Amino acid sequence: KITCEWDPKGVLGPAQTGHIARLEFKRRLERDSEAREAFQKQLREEKERRQALRQSRVVPDTAAELIEYFLDTEAQEIEYEIARLRGRLNDEFFAQIRLEIGQIRFAVTKTADIEDRLIELETLQKALEEGIEAYDKMQNELMTATNSLTKLLTSTDIKTTLLDMVEKNQINRSLLALL
Repeated sequence: KITCEWDPKGVLGPAQTGHIARLEFKRRLERDSEAREAFQKQLREEKERRQALRQSRVVPDTAAELIEYFLDTEAQEIEYEIARLRGRLNDEFFAQIRLEIGQIRFAVTKTADIEDRLIELETLQKALEEGIEAYDKMQNELMTATNSLTKLLTSTDIKTTLLDMVEKNQINRSLLALL
C-alpha cells in the first residue's frame, strides 16, 4: 500500500498510474482532430473548386465539340457530366465518335499523336457507354422505388401492401433507401 505525507491514512484511495499515458492520448486525440479538421477543410475547398469549374464550363452545341468537351473533363466529373448531358448522349453523338475512330483507324499515315487520339476516343466511348448504362439503371430503380413508395403511402392497409410487395419481389435497395 502506497501512502503519501498529506494522505497518510489513504483516504483518497490508492495512487493511480498512467497519467502521462492519458495526457499523451489526449494530445494525440487533439492533434488527430486538428488533422481531421484540416482534411475536412481541404475536402470542402476541393468541392467548391469543382463546383466553380462545373459552372464555368459551357456545353457545346455540336457532337464533335461535345466529344472534345468530354475529353477535357476530369475523370471524377464524368459521372456528373453524364447525368447532366444524358439527353445529348444519343445515337448521333456515338455515331460521331465511331466516325472519328474509323477515320483514325483507316488513316494512311499514323503518328504517335494520332494513335493517342484513337486510344482516348475508344476509352471515352467505353466509359460513356458504361456510365450511361449505370445511370439509366439507377434512374429506372429510382422510378420503381418512387412508385412503390407512393403505392405504400397511399395504401389503406400498409402491412398487407408491404407483404404483397415482398411476395412479388418488388422491394429493392432504392426503396429501402427511400424508406
